[in-house]
Amino acid sequence: MHRECDISIITVNYNGYDDTCALLDTIPLNDGSLEVIVIDNASKKNEAEMISRKYPSVKTIRSEKNLGFAGGNNLGIKAATGRYLFFINNDTVFMSFDVQALVDRLEYNGKTGMVCPKIRFAWGTNPIQYCGYTPLSSITVRNRAIGFGEEDNGQYDTPHPTPYAHGAAMMVKREVIERVGMMPECFFLYYEELDWSMSITRNGYDIWFEPACTVYHKESRSTGQDSPLRTYYITRNRLLLVKRNITGFQKYMAYAYLTVLVAQRDIIRNLLRGRTNLAKATIKGIINFIKL
Repeated sequence: MHRECDISIITVNYNGYDDTCALLDTIPLNDGSLEVIVIDNASKKNEAEMISRKYPSVKTIRSEKNLGFAGGNNLGIKAATGRYLFFINNDTVFMSFDVQALVDRLEYNGKTGMVCPKIRFAWGTNPIQYCGYTPLSSITVRNRAIGFGEEDNGQYDTPHPTPYAHGAAMMVKREVIERVGMMPECFFLYYEELDWSMSITRNGYDIWFEPACTVYHKESRSTGQDSPLRTYYITRNRLLLVKRNITGFQKYMAYAYLTVLVAQRDIIRNLLRGRTNLAKATIKGIINFIKL
């Protein structure tokens, strides 16, 4: 027997009308146990209005300022009424809407505060993007997504705890947000879900990977790899993540590794490639972190 679940699905849209509509088309919008909230994060056109006309049951909110990933989702949190909040990228789709499995995992015990589905890429043979994360190194500030790039042969179909959620699809109990707070907006783009995950686990909650639900993500393997915007935020936000979450001698080791080794290597490599814009973005990321 299907059990009613009280879920607020929140997605942030930024000039992504077609992708957002493709996602909404895979959600049962007539299910009374769901509410769907779309945040239009200052798209060039008023896409909130366009989505509202096409999907009258969807709650749309237009921000006249781009608030970033966390800021957009936080607008959704303020408008949400559900006991469970499911944050999902607008460039994802469902092939089978099995989100009740995520609710069941959250309800399994009181310590479970956040859960992520299996995430597979939406292209080709749908290889795996995420089946949980490995722990982050406190020096290099790197980790890896379990199963990344592998064909899905069921090898990761056992639920298990994971140190961090994946920002493309993550469900959280409302009580967790009330205790821990909303997403950290200081990052704007990249690393905010890792920082939030750390805050959640520090407050005594577990994060789980639940493979009984799968989300398909359109993100390309090469998306934005050479973008100055991405380079800037990755550089700045790695350092910010260290500042907010690593203590003692390891914090200064991480600072040294990221600024002396990684940043200088990237600057030299990009200058040799003739990509001065990327070299400048790396320098700007470090300078703006220091200003913080």
